[in-house]
Amino acid sequence: MRRPLQRLAAWRLARARSLAPMVLADTAPLDLQILGRVLVHAALVGIAAGLFGAAFFVALEYGQALLLEGLAGYRPLRAAGEIAVTPPGHAPFRPWLLVALPALGGLACGLLTRLAPETRGGGADAVIEAFHHRDGSIRKRVVWVKALASISTLATGGAGGREGPTMQVGGAIGALVARALRLTPRERRILVVAGVAAGVSAVFRTPLGAALLAVEMLYRDGFESDALVPSVLASVVSYSVVTSIFGESTLFAHAPRYPFEPTHLPLYLLLALCVAALAAGFEASLRGVRGALARTPLPEWVRPAAGGLLLGLLCTPAIAFVGHAIGEPGQGLGILGGGYGAVQISITGAEWLPEGWRGVELLLLLCAAKLLASALTIGSGGSAGDFAPSLVLGGLFGGAFGRAASLLLQDPAIDPGAFALVGMGAFYGGIAHVPLSALVLVCEMAGSYDLLVPLMLAEAVAFVALRRRTLYAAQVDTPRDSPVHRDAFVLDVLRRIRVREVMDPQREVVRFERKARAAEMLERAAATAGQDVFPVLDREGKVLGVIASEALRVLATVPEAGAVVVAMDLMAPAVVVGPDDDLRVAIELIIARGVRELLVVDESGHLLGLLDEAEINRVHLDAARRAEKAAVFTTAP
Repeated sequence: MRRPLQRLAAWRLARARSLAPMVLADTAPLDLQILGRVLVHAALVGIAAGLFGAAFFVALEYGQALLLEGLAGYRPLRAAGEIAVTPPGHAPFRPWLLVALPALGGLACGLLTRLAPETRGGGADAVIEAFHHRDGSIRKRVVWVKALASISTLATGGAGGREGPTMQVGGAIGALVARALRLTPRERRILVVAGVAAGVSAVFRTPLGAALLAVEMLYRDGFESDALVPSVLASVVSYSVVTSIFGESTLFAHAPRYPFEPTHLPLYLLLALCVAALAAGFEASLRGVRGALARTPLPEWVRPAAGGLLLGLLCTPAIAFVGHAIGEPGQGLGILGGGYGAVQISITGAEWLPEGWRGVELLLLLCAAKLLASALTIGSGGSAGDFAPSLVLGGLFGGAFGRAASLLLQDPAIDPGAFALVGMGAFYGGIAHVPLSALVLVCEMAGSYDLLVPLMLAEAVAFVALRRRTLYAAQVDTPRDSPVHRDAFVLDVLRRIRVREVMDPQREVVRFERKARAAEMLERAAATAGQDVFPVLDREGKVLGVIASEALRVLATVPEAGAVVVAMDLMAPAVVVGPDDDLRVAIELIIARGVRELLVVDESGHLLGLLDEAEINRVHLDAARRAEKAAVFTTAP
């Protein structure tokens, strides 16, 4: 008689145990066992992203040396820490070819991105969207499509950066590792973030800033805490791989020291306000180009070619004019490509950079040209990052601001390079809502933490001024607003509600004595609707165990057992909670034990009532609805 009941109980418990990890794995805190496993996987992601970053950099440099420099005669400016590939020959400047190259590169990019439309544009926004809305799932083809599309765009003069492509490819590598190892959705999301950190670290050689950026860029007001340690490890591993190949250096040369001057803080505050206005204009220009091209009859895959053609037509005359003025035909001053060489000029100056107000004017003109070029490249769907243009625009404007302040105030202590670096951090930290990571990134790229205080002030001001603007439309406000964390938020609500607040103390509970006969139990159970477990009590009213309704149904099919079976024969251990336990404890017990009802007992074991799964579900549903309403309200325009 007991064997069928034992088998049934064993089946239900096994089913509950198999379901419990799926329900709770994405909401429970990251324990040490999971963290240790994820760290090993993050190291693998870091190695793969570092090797990819190195290969991508070399392929891009060779492509640029062959096409832009070797054929068109374009001479890009480079930052002090950038590694250059020597072109095959010193070609004369060919303006007609420079007009055509960005269009041809855009066409190749558009054809490639037809295979994976999510690779259009910068790349960071696509990773953020995949994290929040697809549990970190990124298609395998993104790795090679994004790489080839980005090389096609950037090697032919596209005005964007390398970091957006490496962000997306790094995230795709993380998702690929998770898929190969058959990890949970939660672990996959963490590896995607770690891959983003590794991709940025491979390009900029900024291990700490890259790790902070990866966990901060997902939200406007928060960060992904579970992914911080794996991101740091992946970033360090990727950095080690790249520096072992290319050597260790900072991206920008800089002054030996930037002494702190408290009297300059009002100037940094004013710079932050101006940079915030410029950042808002950059974001509006990206939207404007996207909207203008969307209203044309051009198919989406042709738009990068149209943007490239406009880029060539508008920027080639400026490049020709500047080259003629300084005696260097084809000198682009950072208008095409990443543009970090232009920021280097803002920081340290150059022999050919005019002194006085003419130098200020030239930097501002370069800033305007770079804004237009980047908007045409990225806004049209070209595969190029928006991180580099943000830093370049902030650096050019900051350098111009510092020179203008020095001329107006006649203060020899004002270093325009300091204002260029602060402008970089304020621009990207404000428009991308990543103030902490932007601060660290700029310090690492410059190799100096002397500007920590001005950067903190400027980024705080820009962050507040740009609250209603964002470079990444897929960002959500906080972790609780993300679909992947909404269940965790609901469970946190359940943790604040006690069992006594939900259970019905007036509910009639059918209970049995330990020696109750089968006929009596079947009769009383048949007269009861909605009760799933029947407590068995001793003479003092303390709970001895429970009889499941399934056991009584099996008993009813065996008439000959009715004369000999008593309650003690059918009794199983009771699953109990106390009146002061929270509902999260209760729901975890229900899932883990595979039951529908829990006994509520006091400290001495006396029965107080029953807690039904439906009562918890009602509270859970109310909390979920409130969370959804809050998410809709906070994300509404």
